Amino acid sequence: MARIFDVIEYANEMSDEIVHRFPEEGIGDYRIGSQVIVRESQSAVFFRDGIALDVFKPGRHTIATANIPKLIDWIGKAFNDRTPFPAEVYFVSRKEFANKKWGTPQPIIVRNPGMGLGVALLQGFGSYSFQVKDPQQFVTQIVGVQHTYRTADIEERLRTMLLSKLQDALGETAAKNSVPEMIGLTEEIGAAVRAKAKEDFEAIGLTLKTFYIGNLKPSEKSAQELRDMGMLDMSTYTQLQAADAMRDAAQNEGGGAGLTAGIGAGMGIGNIMGQALQGGFQAPGSGGAAGAKMPDIMTPAEAAQFMKVTEDDILEAIKDGSLKAKKVGKAFRISKDNLEAFMNS
Repeated sequence: MARIFDVIEYANEMSDEIVHRFPEEGIGDYRIGSQVIVRESQSAVFFRDGIALDVFKPGRHTIATANIPKLIDWIGKAFNDRTPFPAEVYFVSRKEFANKKWGTPQPIIVRNPGMGLGVALLQGFGSYSFQVKDPQQFVTQIVGVQHTYRTADIEERLRTMLLSKLQDALGETAAKNSVPEMIGLTEEIGAAVRAKAKEDFEAIGLTLKTFYIGNLKPSEKSAQELRDMGMLDMSTYTQLQAADAMRDAAQNEGGGAGLTAGIGAGMGIGNIMGQALQGGFQAPGSGGAAGAKMPDIMTPAEAAQFMKVTEDDILEAIKDGSLKAKKVGKAFRISKDNLEAFMNS
């Protein structure tokens, strides 16, 4: 025989639970006159035949046709008021779920006029908090028939919503501010995200309580990564690699052509990149090949001009085998294909 419940309650702190169904499995047999006890931090949504009939606030409630009028549709005069009937109660936590983390898995592209490439890649992280605003709406739209619904079940969806709004807010802010200025406007950007996300959260019965930006900074992406993202053409890519090489040569006592270091995407070496893009940045000893067409066969000195590095750097790359070259007598000759392959390695 099915168990008949006279008292329905969920005496649990619900630290990471948003919703808990009672009973967890099957259908509960309740009596007219049964008591529903709702804790201070809870609401309870009462269901019969899959339809939400009422939402109980904190306190003690008696199941009766007087306070749940729709029950009369299923319990007629032919039945005694003590007759059990099948139903479910969903206890919903109304507390604020705080200190939830968000972060940008991929950099967000924003305009950055007058610096470097004219765009910047921003990455950030922070925290947010939310609360159930409409228990019935949240249960019917999101939870369904799950017996337990935890914060982990919805966090990915909420983060996706927030990152979409953050991207919008950053784009609008970048239209009026440079990237350095934007980094100092985290409070304003956070408020914009809260305002933008308000309707999306309310549409599923939630409210976004807080959204904090803990850190917002330029992404450290290499020239190759930027090219893979479709942001650079071959010419710009070559120039940025040259800027990287000159920076590394200045930092390393032995020189060298470290062509794959991160470039800060519009910050840090933005001025160097700007010069490189304008063809005004040249390596010591180079003749300045900006705008010139790369020949099919080059000497190390000519290759150095296109790479905007020293001839010694080219010879060192040939010596360690990273740049393929043909030795003719005592001289080296480098093909266009081999030089481009070296720049892309």
